[in-house]
Parts: sequence; C-alpha cells; structure tokens
Amino acid sequence: MSRPGRDDAPDRLYTVTGGRSRAGSDVFDLVTLVVAEFDTAVGLQSEHAAILRMCQRPTAVVEIAAELRLPVSIVRILLSDLLDTGRISARHPRTAAAAYSRPDPDLLEQVLVGLRNL
Repeated sequence: MSRPGRDDAPDRLYTVTGGRSRAGSDVFDLVTLVVAEFDTAVGLQSEHAAILRMCQRPTAVVEIAAELRLPVSIVRILLSDLLDTGRISARHPRTAAAAYSRPDPDLLEQVLVGLRNL
C-alpha cells in the first residue's frame, strides 16, 4: 500500500518544486502559521493556488502538507515561493503568544514600589 506524498514519483516532486531541494527561507517549521494575503490568481501553479485557498485562516505548515499530501520539505519550498511574492504571511505561534504574555510595565512598577515598601 502506498502512502500519499511519500511514494510520489520523484519526477513529480521535482516538477512541483522546479527542481529545488531547499526552501529559500528558514521561516517555516511544522507549527508556523500561514495566512493568505491574496486570493488565488490566474497562472498560479495548482499547489500554490490550493495553499492560498486553504490559508484563508491561519493554518499550520503541517496541516498544509497533510491536506496536499506532500512531504513537508516540498511544502516549505512552495510556501517560500508564496512568501517571496507577498501572497502569504507567516508567523510562529510562540512569537504571537510572547507578545501577549509580556507583563504590563505599570504593573511591574507597582510591584517594585510595593516590594520597596516592605
């Protein structure tokens, strides 16, 4: 029994990536969230168009790979293409969470004043 994406003919994967074996960017890991900035356009490769349709809401790289039934390494190359043309934006969930988890500077100052008063 063949596994989708894993046993694809190497020539198909070569064609999908234009012969590239590495992404042009290290931005994408498995949990990077991808959001489409534009709708699909005429002339886009079918995999690129599928990614843009899929990413109307934030979608993790691993989810995109599963949906397309392609290896993550291939999906990273496709995502790099879209990022380079400004069709998607990408952010790591930890980066977004860290922005919201920083304590309020006013609260920190109040705690400091309280500790000094002890």
